[in-house]
Amino acid sequence: MDFKAGLWQQQTLKLMLTQELTQAIALLQYSAQELNAFLENKAAENPLLQLDSGNFQTAIDPRMDRSKSSWKNSQKDKKNWIEQIGEKVVSLDEYLRSQINFKQVTTRQIQILTDFILNLDENGYFYDWHEAVAKYPLQEAEECLHILQQLDPAGIGARSLQECLLLQLQRLGNRNALAEMIITDYFHPFANKNWKLISKEAGIELKEIQQTFDFIQTLNPRPGALFQQQKPVYMIPDVIIDWNGIDYTVTILDSVIPKLSFNHAYFTEMSTYKDDQVSRFLQEKKQDYYWILKSLEQRKETLLKVTMKIVEKQQGFFKKGREGLKPLIMKEISDELGIHESTVSRAVREKYAQTPFGTMELKSFFTSTIQTVSSENTSSAQVKSKIEAYVAAENKQKPLSDQEIVARLQEEGMIVSRRTVAKYRDQLGIASSSKRKRYE
Repeated sequence: MDFKAGLWQQQTLKLMLTQELTQAIALLQYSAQELNAFLENKAAENPLLQLDSGNFQTAIDPRMDRSKSSWKNSQKDKKNWIEQIGEKVVSLDEYLRSQINFKQVTTRQIQILTDFILNLDENGYFYDWHEAVAKYPLQEAEECLHILQQLDPAGIGARSLQECLLLQLQRLGNRNALAEMIITDYFHPFANKNWKLISKEAGIELKEIQQTFDFIQTLNPRPGALFQQQKPVYMIPDVIIDWNGIDYTVTILDSVIPKLSFNHAYFTEMSTYKDDQVSRFLQEKKQDYYWILKSLEQRKETLLKVTMKIVEKQQGFFKKGREGLKPLIMKEISDELGIHESTVSRAVREKYAQTPFGTMELKSFFTSTIQTVSSENTSSAQVKSKIEAYVAAENKQKPLSDQEIVARLQEEGMIVSRRTVAKYRDQLGIASSSKRKRYE
């Protein structure tokens, strides 16, 4: 072989991912929140890029509005005056500390109780008991914990779910001795519905255990959660699918994304400086602005095409709801649109559509294929819907096993294995037949 050194000229074809192309791919898969954060970061580093995020704000002319609707607004204010009162939000620690003042406690106990209250978790549990014992004498810690557990709401300051339930049972006017005994001596078998063991060892009928279970369900396993003030999270759709009387229309909701504009004033002012570095900087930022603008247009166009193709393929959903979903894979969409399958995956990632049947994730329109005895296959969504219907209508004294659900599905022409039924049941949050059974 000849290993001589030399220079040769060779032509090769390579696919290179430029920074702009990488940016366009990233923008396509961004959710609305991620895209807003990206644009804000870009606006901070690019002075030529301006964001107008005030799409939801409407200007008010006081000269016009007051003269036209002052009387109407005054009458409305009189009717809705109570709605204008500010809400007083009381936190859990404030509520508990306010009750300590009515207890006969020493200054030392107030100090320990305050420490305990500040260490309660969001559900009102006190999991730092071992640290408390290490910090304070055992007798003092136990006395203060007892005081804390006597406060409202019942079950506060518990160190476990078992103790939380017992604290609530002990507060009842008519004490339920059977429930206290079961929670004290058979908590884990009771929670796991191993009730035959309890019945055999304690000599209790299964019917009585079922009644106790129903009663325990009325207790609050998270007493501190009542004071958690969480603002509701509203899901803003990326696309709107609507029926106009003739056909379905797809509209991209642009209002969730701030509008971009070019800062001409800054560009004109900086262009007056005869400096190579300034000129190079302006050209780079200008090019960056137009690349982002182009990437956003590509993102909108791709999202629109993919959504329209989904609507075309899933006509059954828009007539019947989730039961009408047909088997659909991303490759089928990508082949018909002439784009890569990964592009479809990025386009539907964390995107939501407002439909006549509610707001749905675009990814949920893609369902796996389930074999049937007929020529047409069905989707996994239809099988899940059938499983939910079977469980809802079953005899709770003799709930359907997974194998019985398989047999029922086969009667309707759907060929599904027992393992698949168990997987779908878990995804739907449906317990096994042994845990769904009622003894009454």
